Amino acid sequence: MRIIHSVQFKCLYLLLFASVVHAQWIQTGGPEGGYVNSYGVNGNTLYAGTYGGGIFVSSDFGSSWAEINTGLPNSAINTIFVNGTNLFIGTEGGVFRSTNGGANWFSASLGVTSPDINSIIASGTSLFAGTSGGVFVSVDSGLHWSAVNAGLTNKTVNALVKSGTNLYAGTAGGVFLSTDGGGTWSEIDTGLTSKSVNVLAVSDTNLFAGTNGGVFLSTDGGSTWHVRNSGLSSIYIFALAAVDTNLFAGTNAGVFRSTNNGTSWSGASTGLTNTDVRSFAVMDTVLFTGTHGGAFLSTDRGATWSAFNRGLRNSHVSSFAMIGDVLFAGTYGPGVFTSADSGATWTAVNTGLTSGDINALAVSGTKIFAGGTGRVYLSTNSGESWSYIGGGVTAYVNALALTDTILFAGTAGSGVFRTTNNGSSWTALNSGLTNKYVAAFTVEGKNLFAGTTSGGVFLLKNNDTSWVEVNTGLVDKIVRSLAASGNFLFAGTDNGIFISGDSGASWTPTNAGLTNKAVNVLYVNGSVIFAGTEGGVFFSTNSGVSWGSDNTALTTNKIMALFVQKNILYAGTFGCGVFRRPLSEMITSVPPALKGIPVAFELNQNYPNPFNLLTVIRYSLPVHSRVTLKVYNVLGQVVAVLVDGVEEQGYKSVSFNASGLGSGVYYYRLQAGNYTETKKLVLLK
Repeated sequence: MRIIHSVQFKCLYLLLFASVVHAQWIQTGGPEGGYVNSYGVNGNTLYAGTYGGGIFVSSDFGSSWAEINTGLPNSAINTIFVNGTNLFIGTEGGVFRSTNGGANWFSASLGVTSPDINSIIASGTSLFAGTSGGVFVSVDSGLHWSAVNAGLTNKTVNALVKSGTNLYAGTAGGVFLSTDGGGTWSEIDTGLTSKSVNVLAVSDTNLFAGTNGGVFLSTDGGSTWHVRNSGLSSIYIFALAAVDTNLFAGTNAGVFRSTNNGTSWSGASTGLTNTDVRSFAVMDTVLFTGTHGGAFLSTDRGATWSAFNRGLRNSHVSSFAMIGDVLFAGTYGPGVFTSADSGATWTAVNTGLTSGDINALAVSGTKIFAGGTGRVYLSTNSGESWSYIGGGVTAYVNALALTDTILFAGTAGSGVFRTTNNGSSWTALNSGLTNKYVAAFTVEGKNLFAGTTSGGVFLLKNNDTSWVEVNTGLVDKIVRSLAASGNFLFAGTDNGIFISGDSGASWTPTNAGLTNKAVNVLYVNGSVIFAGTEGGVFFSTNSGVSWGSDNTALTTNKIMALFVQKNILYAGTFGCGVFRRPLSEMITSVPPALKGIPVAFELNQNYPNPFNLLTVIRYSLPVHSRVTLKVYNVLGQVVAVLVDGVEEQGYKSVSFNASGLGSGVYYYRLQAGNYTETKKLVLLK
């Protein structure tokens, strides 16, 4: 079954030793699990295709896994097919072949005009590939392909299966039959009331189709179909497997088993911690299933299941939090994990979670909140157990934020919900919120900002009851992340980062050095701002004026979460778990704010200079001081007051937004105690 996304990266799981590895990212020990889309079996060797992590192999019935991605540029694996000494995989980037058990891969897609490969089978000496653009055939082990689509009126081919000399194609528009090796196809849909076909399976003379409308059975080669859904609590069928007299169906509500060819079904999900089931495999007497929460096996024909994810570091990490010395990671599918040893090992802490899709974490004292698929959970014992507190939250939770004792939940489509009693009751808070797809929050003082996926940024002042749109200058309103740092507010969008020095009243792009502008997450640590993008991790030590990066050995480029613990930066990735790196390695030009207390008053030259609308001014205070920082025009008139008050000692920075001034020369003067200094700045619009 194809998952509709596109990820052009892969994970290289390196065996790294601290004594020889310097100045690079290192993958941690997990979290383990993730999206397992497909399996392949070759004797006693089991292959698992994942979405985001590439392909893994196990030679001990799933007790441990090893990554085998050398030469594989695409990590979204849709299907695996073993044909003699050849191993084929279908990805979102074409067909790849290995002749040495997956140790090396090379492209085998010549002639395939649609790169999204959903199914591969063999018939005689021919290989067939079902793609999003029809069926292709190869007669030379995948070296060359040609289209065979005559009569195929729907070319979104999700499944192929062979029965005798017949070939069947399951498409988004029904089932098609070819009796001449793919030369021509004919539609065979009589009785097939749901034509969105995800999977096909053959058992003796029976042909089964798994669709978005349930399971259908044909006993006459597809001429007629009969629905077989009695006992199924979900009719979204993504996987089918026939084992002896048992038929198994994988759905988004778990595994179901039938002993009478689908006439009736019963649940068979005991032990599955994730019930979004996408694939099956059979090896000897062992049944394997792949889910959105990892790999599971059953030795009793589905009566019970056990996880077997050791080494399968394929998780999609969405969020981090910390309580004491324990780091928490929220993932899509496997749930919540903790690590008390800087990521060397991770432990699943999911007792009480009814969904493993966790998008957001938030901590208040010893309490930790988790938000995910239409639910919010609370743990008061460091994740040992969770309780559901999401009654009243009616949509998928993307973001959580805490202001004092108030918890806010941002959702996908239903806006913002607020609770003042740890989730005992919730109230919708959407007045003024013209876009209800909330992706991110950040807190600045007593102000709460919400980033939405098509409406930009909204402001809630001091726990008010109505939101105010604050988008002036924000040319991209797809805001996936927000962060506050000192006097600045940052918004991460699909087209770069924007900065505001006036609580969102106006925004200016600040992307110098940001070579990938698809920003998924922003994170602030001291005076350093980090950005996680589709192209790695970036950082700024000058309030976003310029960005740098060092992604050495960070072999996945889609960063979803960032967090600093004990001067170590952790990056949560899409498909490769968590990577870590000491801050001292990454940020070689450490800004003064990280070095302690200044020894003298100093006013630095603004940067950039000349500038267009926005510049940053830094200064140093060795002692607690009364400070004024003003900007003057050439006539000596004050045009802006940037600072006027008492400040503690330290290294300071402030932004100057000159949107209301004309081009020309200006001067800025710092007065701190008995210290006075003036410097020139140039505004060019």
